Amino acid sequence: MGAMGEGFWIALGAMRSNKIRAGLTVLGVAIGVSVVVAMAALITGIRSSLEEAFEASGPQNFIVMRFDMSEVREVFAGSGRLPWWNKPKITPLEVQRIAELPGVREATVDFDVVLTISAEGRRVADVQGSANSAGWPDYTIGDFVAGRNFIHAEVEHSQPVIVISEPLAGELFGRLDPIGKSVRISEGGRSPERFTVVGVYQIEENVFSEAAQYFAILPYTAAWKELKASDEMLAVLVVPEERILPAEVEDQVIGLLRTMRGLGPGEENNFAIIRSSELVDSLNQLTSVFFVVMVALSSVGLMVGGVGVIGIMLISVTERTREIGIRKAVGATRREILWQFLVEAGVLTLTGAATGLILGAGVAYMAEAATPIPAAIPFWSVAAGLAMALLTGMLFGLLPAMRASKLEPVDALRHE
Repeated sequence: MGAMGEGFWIALGAMRSNKIRAGLTVLGVAIGVSVVVAMAALITGIRSSLEEAFEASGPQNFIVMRFDMSEVREVFAGSGRLPWWNKPKITPLEVQRIAELPGVREATVDFDVVLTISAEGRRVADVQGSANSAGWPDYTIGDFVAGRNFIHAEVEHSQPVIVISEPLAGELFGRLDPIGKSVRISEGGRSPERFTVVGVYQIEENVFSEAAQYFAILPYTAAWKELKASDEMLAVLVVPEERILPAEVEDQVIGLLRTMRGLGPGEENNFAIIRSSELVDSLNQLTSVFFVVMVALSSVGLMVGGVGVIGIMLISVTERTREIGIRKAVGATRREILWQFLVEAGVLTLTGAATGLILGAGVAYMAEAATPIPAAIPFWSVAAGLAMALLTGMLFGLLPAMRASKLEPVDALRHE
């Protein structure tokens, strides 16, 4: 401990006497560590927010789709066929039969449409639309701030009614009450059709609500009849009964669809069931890729810092050759000299790491303030940044330290 303390104070003195060289080395290490901390904070914040959003929307809920969109599949360039080309579409009849299962509380038709909505002389393009049946609020957590949801009878009769988000209502109608007002809606560049606003809905705040504030929900039958919308990727949002295990409900759904589609015992399912847990797993795989990229980027900065460590330590050994000779002449061992310069290199890179931690945290929290992306600095990123910096200092400082420890006292004392 005494040797470590002595090496620490010697290192600080060397850094003060060579401010420019030490500063450049510290900067290289700081860049590498700041990348680790900032990226880890943002990715951790995004992942935790998404997990909370999935949890809030119902961890037992699941989606029945034509194709598992959470998997990466290859589209053969020669055929040009989409991954789901040979899988049958999910039909409203299948959705109705799923809703009648004893373990299902609600089964809702769902497919996406991109809308252009105009009203009161105002126009909003690229509105995220969902074509649903009436039970969609059981799957989408939030509240009606005005009006109501469309009812089953309106879905059955393809009534042109629509529920819009609160920000969209403000954009289209300002301070006017939107309930009962008409809007003109078009999809895919077709002629606009008139719909009546029956409700204003606000999704419970989460990372998704910030990303898509302008959204609209309309009966899927009206989307077919009035907008001629495509239902190629029609899905079923399934809410199980609370008293029944989700796995049991999934087995009921799988058995029903296989029977309705005439699949034999040896045939694979021509549909997919996507659970919230699988979405979280896909998210973890995606963030793992980001972590690999993050480590690669930070390694560049640490390599720059490491090269700086070798340079500054070799110069330090040359400048302090007589000092090394004197220390050896009065009894210092090779191990003590080696340890002294290793500690000095470690202090240099740890100073860079501390600077990088401050910079990375600052970048993460500025991003949090300027965007809806949350930031949460995990402890492992701090520990990893410090450990990587210390290891860099020790590895790149080893060569100069060994050179210093091998100097002969007589030759060192004669050095000018």
